[in-house]
Formats: sequence, C-alpha cells, structure tokens
Amino acid sequence: MISFSALSKCYGPLTAVRELTLQVEPGEVYALLGPNGAGKTTALRCLATLLRPSSGSAAVCGADVSVDPLRARRRIAFLSSSMGLYERLSARELVAYFGRLHGLAGAALTKRVDEVVELFAIGDFSGRLCGKLSTGQRQRVSLARALVHDPPVLILDEPTLGLDVLSGRTIHDFIVRERGRGKTILLSTHQMDEVDLLADRVGILRKGELVAEGSPTELVQSLGAPNLTKAFLALMSEWALVPEEGSA
Repeated sequence: MISFSALSKCYGPLTAVRELTLQVEPGEVYALLGPNGAGKTTALRCLATLLRPSSGSAAVCGADVSVDPLRARRRIAFLSSSMGLYERLSARELVAYFGRLHGLAGAALTKRVDEVVELFAIGDFSGRLCGKLSTGQRQRVSLARALVHDPPVLILDEPTLGLDVLSGRTIHDFIVRERGRGKTILLSTHQMDEVDLLADRVGILRKGELVAEGSPTELVQSLGAPNLTKAFLALMSEWALVPEEGSA
C-alpha cells in the first residue's frame, strides 16, 4: 500500500508539492495527472526515497520513506522516463547486477533474471551493451532492472514516454498483469489513453496541490465532458480563470 499524508516538498521559496494526501491500495492503479510543473515527478521521487519531504510523510507498506528509507526501497520498483543505465554492461549483466544488490544470488538470481528477460522480451538483445540499445529496448531493460526483486509497489513516472506503439503495449500489458497479481501501482503520465485503459482512480495536481480525485468515469461525469481529455482541459481552463491568492 502507498500513502501520502500532508506531504510537502519545497525548494527554497518554491513549493513543488503542497500537503499531498492520498492512498493507493493493493491491486489498484492510481494515475497522477497534471500539466508540466504540477509536482507529479517530485511527489513520486519523494515516495521513492530519492527526495526528502520538507514536511508531512509518505509510506510504502507501512515503511515511512524518511524514517526507514532502506526498508521502503526494498518494497519499491521505481521506473523513470530518464533511463540511467550502465552503458558498458549488457542488458543481462545489468539486470543481474541489480538482482545481487537486492540480495539475490546463485540459482535464485539466475532463475529470476531468466524470468524477467522473458517477461519483457529482451532475450534477443540481452547480450548487447546497454549503450547500444534503442529507446524502447532501454525502457524494457529498465523495467526488468526495477522488477528483478519482484516488489509489491510499483512507481512509474512516464513509463511510455518516447516509446513506439509496440513497446508501449508491452508496458501496458505488464501493468495490467501486475495489478492482477495484487501490486500497488502509482503512475504518472500525460497520456490520457493510458489513464482510460489502466487507471482505477485518478488524482489531478495543479501547482503541487491535489485538486480533483476519482475514477476516470467519475471525473468525466462530474464535469459533463465527453471524455477524460476534455474533462482535464476543462478543469485546467476553469482554474486558469481563478485569480492567484493575493492578486488584484
């Protein structure tokens, strides 16, 4: 399970995330939406223990990310659109390396590496150096690396950014499969078709604040919009007309 409780993250005078409170249950896909700069990536990075919250808290399976970050990391797979792979390792070597970091060894490590290589269809290029892979191939290797320890919580930040249709479909199928296995999944995306296809619930951020939440159907119906894209645009247009606090 994922929980945020009044979490805020500030960079000097800038508040990137403001008192964010939400919860994601096992077997649920929760999509965070918002324009660029809304605070989605900052919130996910706080949850993934890559950033320390300025106030409030976040927890993964009961492990507070600030109090016990190591325990939280063991329960997380974090996938970012910025794929930092070790370019001088082969795809298989990279996955095995991260498996060892998570405590796998011997026959158990070999078995798990074989499983994720098959799961993400990277066998044809598993011996190729990561620096020689295409964007879609690198993203699949990133997924295999993140999932090698089979954690209960998945944090996915723009997982299909820049991918072709087939690579994107591989990731969509994976998300559906993991939800069916009871995983807790928090997803950030700009792709409304992904949200319609995958999300059980949606949260919309504006300037770091959670300003709307519900199922895709609930959000569409509440705004009388024909689809989620039109609902999102209507919300953004509505809030753009609201004067900033303290303005004339």
